[in-house]
Order: sequence, then C-alpha cells, then structure tokens
Amino acid sequence: MEKRILGTSGLEVSALGLGCMGLSYGYGPATDTATGLALIRGAFDRGVTFFDTAEAYAQGANEALVGEAVAGFRDEVVIATKFGFLDGEVMKGLDSRPETIRAVTEAALKRLRTDRIDLLYQHRVDPNVPMEDVAGAVKDLIAAGKVKHFGMSEAGTASIRAAHAVQPVAALQSEYSLFWREPEKEILPLLEELGIGFVPFSPLGKGFLTGKIDATTTFGEGDFRAVVPRFEAENRRANMALVDRIGELATKHGVTNAQIALAWLLAQKPWIVPIPGTTKLHRLDENIGGATVALSADDLHAMDTALLQVTLVGERYPTAIRDRQGR
Repeated sequence: MEKRILGTSGLEVSALGLGCMGLSYGYGPATDTATGLALIRGAFDRGVTFFDTAEAYAQGANEALVGEAVAGFRDEVVIATKFGFLDGEVMKGLDSRPETIRAVTEAALKRLRTDRIDLLYQHRVDPNVPMEDVAGAVKDLIAAGKVKHFGMSEAGTASIRAAHAVQPVAALQSEYSLFWREPEKEILPLLEELGIGFVPFSPLGKGFLTGKIDATTTFGEGDFRAVVPRFEAENRRANMALVDRIGELATKHGVTNAQIALAWLLAQKPWIVPIPGTTKLHRLDENIGGATVALSADDLHAMDTALLQVTLVGERYPTAIRDRQGR
C-alpha cells in the first residue's frame, strides 16, 4: 500500500489505517481475542502500518489486543492511542489533567507492550483544563521519549491553535466522510495552514455509506448506533439518497460503495489518512481496495454536484453523549 505523511510531522503511515475500536467496543459484544488478533495481523500482512486504539475502548482492553497483535512487528508499525476520559469511561466525562495524562500514558505503554507511543491523542478537549497544560504535559512525555507525536481529536480551531503553539500537533482525528463534511468549513483550511495531518474516523459513516444498512436494519445489544439520532429509521430512510449517489459512482467504476467513500476521502488531500474499522477479513480486503480506486476531477465534481441535492438529517450523537464530551 502507498504511504502518506501526516502533515509536516514526518510521521509516515499507510494510506489507510485500521480503526481497532470496533473489535472491543461500540458495535456490540467484543470480538473474541483470536479473531481480533488475526484481523490486526492480517491488516499488517496487507500493508497497513497504522493502528488506532484508545484507553476508552473497553477501558484498555482494545489497547491490550493491539499490543499483543503487533508485538512481533512493533518497529514496523505506528500505534496511536488516546487519553481524555475519566477512568477511561466515556459516560463519566472528561479528564485531561496533566497527572491523568501521565498515568494513562504509563498504563497504555504496558498494555501496548511497548516503550513509546507513536501518536498520542487527546480524545476530546477538556474545557476544565487549559490547552496549554495539556500540550505541555504531552511535550514533557515527548521529551522523556515515551511519546513521539501529539494529536488531538474532534478539537475546534481555537483549541488546535493553542495546543500547536506549545507542542506541534502532528494529526487531528475527527469524523469526516461523505456522511459528515463539517470539517471542510474551518478545520481542513486550518490544518493545511499549520501543516497538521488529518485522520478521519468513521470514514464509512459508521457503516451507512456501504449500502448495507437501510431503514429496516436492526442494531444488536451494545451497538451504539441504536441510540444515535442519525440512525433512527426515518432518518436512515431519508439519508438513503446519499447512498444512492455513491452507488451510481461505484457502478461506473465497478467497485463497491465503501471503496468509493474511501477513495473520495483520499482524493481530498494528500495528508488525509482514513482509519476504517472492521471485524471481518473480507471487509478489510474491500476497504484496502479503496486505496487503489482513482477518482478523476470530473468524478469528484459530479459527486459534489450530486450531493448539493441531498439534505442529510439527524444529529451525530445523542444529547447525553454530546453533553459529556463538551459539545
């Protein structure tokens, strides 16, 4: 797989990374360990060198899975993890105090079976802790050799600027896809200005863009989409117009919806690296195929024109989660 560099940081990764969250958290029961290990190792065998995890994904269980999976080729991959939730639990709210950042990092190093974290993100901006203190704590960890690069997730422009002034931010991770284009307004121009890479999570719209979800789909126990307004049945029905437009371009190229959605992201900027997640090897192969789909300027223009006719409905997160994440 081709490589990309995240902004001006010098951090080189595969053009597509692997979001590992869903192996342990968020989409129902955790995948069994053997399957999770095989998926992560299979991704590496297919050229993926960028693996994303977090303390908050099953309170470190996902980090432990990633650490075990990549132990045999640790020096050939980039591991990204995150701090920022109280006790590693999203519903408890935010905690980015410097002492917490240090403690979470030490615990993550043990779970990941490594002596350094390649990319350490603040999972969400904590309004109760000055950004200068957060960036300063990570700067100290970088000076100590325990962290290589600093990242932020779902941060706004003011927070990014404040952090970057203390410790250069290598990458911002936020939701971005044909299903959620909000970053195009202010975030992408700022990242380009500051030389910060962009790592879109949910690049397939939490599965919606694949065309495998419709208004009749039911979500199992533990699948957070069951409480997301955008995934209410009526909203899914309304938003299928977007999937139809993607499907038309996919048919033209003889590829899948997922591959078009990923190719579209990769075509936006050379410093964008999506991190689709999956629990299935055949879906992994499909996603990786998206990195080989070349969309022309005409394709991109046609997609933009078509999307102007589509009005998407439904909030990204339920109110309870928005409140706890300071949104």
